[in-house]
Amino acid sequence: MICGPDLLGLIPKEAVTTLRFVDQISLAYIAFAAGRELYLEEVRPRFRSIKRVTICLVIATFVLGGATIFMLADAIPVIREMSVSGRIAVSILGGAILVARSPSSAIAVINELRARGPFVQTVLGVTVVMDVAVIVLFALNSCIADTLLTGKSFPLISVALVSAELLMTVVLGYILGKVLAFVLSLNINHLFNAGMILLLGYGAFGLSDTMRCFSHQNLPFEILLEPLLICLVGGFVITNFSPYRNAFKQVLFDTGPLIYTIFFTLTGASLSLDILVKTWPIALVLFSVRIIAIFIGAFGGGVLAGDTTNHNRIAWMAYVTQAGIGLGLAKQIAVEFPQWGHQFATVMIAVIMLNQLIGPVLFKWAVMLAGEAHPRASSMAGNGIHNAIIFGLERQSIALARKLISHDWQPKIVCLESTQQKKPVKNDVPVIPIPEFSLATLHQVETKKADAIVALLSDEENLRICELAYEFFGTETLIVRLNDRTNFDRFHQMGALIVDPGTTFVSLLDHFVRSPSGSSLLLGMEENQDIADVELLNADFHGIKVRDLSLPLDILIMTVRRGDELMISHGYTRLKIGDRLTVVGSPEGLEQVALKFGSV
Repeated sequence: MICGPDLLGLIPKEAVTTLRFVDQISLAYIAFAAGRELYLEEVRPRFRSIKRVTICLVIATFVLGGATIFMLADAIPVIREMSVSGRIAVSILGGAILVARSPSSAIAVINELRARGPFVQTVLGVTVVMDVAVIVLFALNSCIADTLLTGKSFPLISVALVSAELLMTVVLGYILGKVLAFVLSLNINHLFNAGMILLLGYGAFGLSDTMRCFSHQNLPFEILLEPLLICLVGGFVITNFSPYRNAFKQVLFDTGPLIYTIFFTLTGASLSLDILVKTWPIALVLFSVRIIAIFIGAFGGGVLAGDTTNHNRIAWMAYVTQAGIGLGLAKQIAVEFPQWGHQFATVMIAVIMLNQLIGPVLFKWAVMLAGEAHPRASSMAGNGIHNAIIFGLERQSIALARKLISHDWQPKIVCLESTQQKKPVKNDVPVIPIPEFSLATLHQVETKKADAIVALLSDEENLRICELAYEFFGTETLIVRLNDRTNFDRFHQMGALIVDPGTTFVSLLDHFVRSPSGSSLLLGMEENQDIADVELLNADFHGIKVRDLSLPLDILIMTVRRGDELMISHGYTRLKIGDRLTVVGSPEGLEQVALKFGSV
């Protein structure tokens, strides 16, 4: 807005019009991204709730929002002089825009809070599906609005025509998806893929304009194809019905920042600030009515789906956010209806701005109230998820404790009282002195909460600790530093992981010689790369193939441990509840995987 023609004038008024093709490329990208978000494997587990909440939200928001715009027509300068049919046309287009949500904002909040659970899964599914629904709804309403604004009658043949146009749009979207898959299959280079995807998206707008002009000149009716829906269907097809889902995701991920920067800059520059100042009260009214409609739709849909009353009461707070698709549709009105579209788009953008300011805050509050937030602060507050006990006080145990702390674990060092007096430690590592290694003292240091025990004492003391942990606490991971090779079998029978200093150093050097990259990765020497074990606890992923998972782009599942069986992962490996996956990737990606699989 600051750079636009109404303030600094760095972007002149003529540029907003002449750069229409940039808007179209950006809108195509936004539609591709919305189609990519609709991944059937992730939507299916909670489809019943998602379907009913989505239907109720669409109906309530569209009806109440559209009706409010119609009743406020006399207060909105741009539609004040329109006929009743014109007001209806504008109202249904505005009602459709109010239906839009923001998957990107929802995902950002979920990642920040490390949220997981049925409430979050339903919200994310509804948010993604509604972005698809709103484009379909907008396409239908755009055809109806064009008929109303041109003064044509709306007989039964018009209904058939609109249906045929939507069918043609879907078919063209399917063809576009197959063409996109062919482009990605060429595997020429990343820049070529990005350029072709954006060019094909822009081509959908060119085809729509060409078809409209041709039908206007040669047919008794106009054929209106919705380019946003064409691109959305194309993104949906390549995501769900081609092997190039990840390649498509990578292109969208890499080109997104540039596209969004240009799109939002031009959107701000195109705002009519004089209209914006006059219509802020209207925007506030529409914002308030939209929240009321969301409450009715979310509560009613949750009741029909059989969701808990607690979730139904707070669900409305999760659906307020708006961003990309809403702005895209507002800009599309300005493109399709240039006589009044820019002024009306300004009103709708003001509503979207309010929703985007308030929405994420409300969503955070809802996730907290649902009890599905796991922010980093709480995970470090002693919830027992990542606890480790290191027996023995020495330089290696202190270094290990500090390393675990850097990875968000809660380690503590346990040693005999006599040892602790001889080796004082800085207070950055918790040290618990005990008089002896017995069942009572192990209860005292809360061994039952430990995910891992590391024994760095003599073999006799290590064996005593492991036997007690194995028999009375069932600790999942026992790690022992071996001093005498003759004791190997005794530790091995308890399933302990044995570190033999006599052979470990040579083995490590051997792996560095034969596989330097793999060894560096294992030791955490590679920048922004790490390895983690993640347990699958989320029932929604039970039975899903690895290839059908929608994972962060920098994540690779290497192995799957199921009971005593260790499997090398491949695309057709089906996951089961309780599987422990060894995953490699960036720390941020590993955290998202843990969140998705319910291991946070």
